[in-house]
This record gives sequence, C-alpha cells and structure tokens, in this order.
Amino acid sequence: MLVSGRNNVKEILKNKMMVKKAFCSKNFNEQDILNLIKKQNIEINYKEKIELDKMVHNNHQGIILEVPEFQYTDLDDIIAKDECKIVILDHLEDPHNLGAIIRTVEASGIDGIILPVNRSVSVNETVMKTSVGALYNVKIARVVNLNQTIKKLKDLGFTIIGTDMDGEDYTSISYPPKTALVIGSEGFGIARLVRESCDYIASIPMNGKINSLNASVAAGIMIYEMIRRH
Repeated sequence: MLVSGRNNVKEILKNKMMVKKAFCSKNFNEQDILNLIKKQNIEINYKEKIELDKMVHNNHQGIILEVPEFQYTDLDDIIAKDECKIVILDHLEDPHNLGAIIRTVEASGIDGIILPVNRSVSVNETVMKTSVGALYNVKIARVVNLNQTIKKLKDLGFTIIGTDMDGEDYTSISYPPKTALVIGSEGFGIARLVRESCDYIASIPMNGKINSLNASVAAGIMIYEMIRRH
C-alpha cells in the first residue's frame, strides 16, 4: 500500500512501522522526515513530481511510502475491557468519512471501531490520508455479520445506541460504561435488522432547512456526548 503526505509519513516513521521503500521528489527538503528515513535504513527513490503524481491520487506533498497492508485487530482485543466504548459503522462507504471518524475516535479515546467485511469501505490510501496519522493509534476490527456481532456485544453487557432522524434526543439517553454507538451508511442509514437490535435510537435535533448531517459530523457529536456523559 502507498501512503503519502507529510503528516501520515511522519506518523509511520515515528512509530517505526515497517516501510518497504520511500519515494521522494528530487527537491524534497523536509529534513526531519529525511533523517527518520535514513535512520531506519529505508531505501529512498528520488523521482520527478510527475512520476509521483501517477503513483497516488492524493496530494503527496513530495513524499510517498510503500507500506504493508493495514492490519486489522481481532474484535475480542477491542472489547475486553470492563469499561469500553466503541463505534460500529453500518456499511459506511466513503473513505473520507471513515478517515474523519478515525481521527475523532483517536482524539476522544474511544476504544475501537467495528466494520463489516462486505459492502463497506476498508482502510485504504484515502482513509490513511484523511485520518492524518490517527489511524495507527486506533484499533479497527472487521466482522462478517454485524447482527451477530451486536448480539455478542449485548450478551457481554453492551448497550447499543443507533442513530437516526426519528429517534430520541441524543442528550436524553444514558450512555453506560459499556456502549456501542452505531453510525449508518451515507445513503441508507442503519439497516432494519441492526436498528431492531439497538437498545436506543438517538437523534440529533435539526433546526435548519437540511434534515441530516454528514456521517462523520454526526459521529463526532455522538462520540463526544458519549464521553461527556460518562
């Protein structure tokens, strides 16, 4: 996988993650990044900017790393704590939304994220870029069946809180020490069976002319309410 952008690259190098190769523009002069690359004995390939442009779709800022594919965490490693707050993303599709949610999860100290394997965005170059380095400090698990996973969580004492426009005011709901927050997909919200498995459906009041929020914005509001209330 190719990762680009100075903040992402710095985070990878500071955490001493495995890097196969580095690709730099011939006029790249970020000395702190170059020092980290050389200190870790990573091979540097200098290229023209137009060559780097062809390698990635994002603004690479003159630096690209080739790294192994992202390693997902086992679900049990995320939910093992007595007090645990997690975010479940029900078939989210936009990598920019996933990257933004990862940043909020990392900043707020949430324990992890659960993604379904099918019909869902996975961690890719865009997610890494959007998360601005936060990805490497967040545990993410992938599961085959969200409904079975939610049942398992409920058996372990988790309260499941879904989000939708026609639920209860999100400030009126209790957020126990073990809570899983479900954020739905951009186009369809949370699936019917997932909704039926939720203990509460929370709604963020909308006082303007639009009737919905971007998934990552809604997730940010809900996550910090969950943290504040606990």
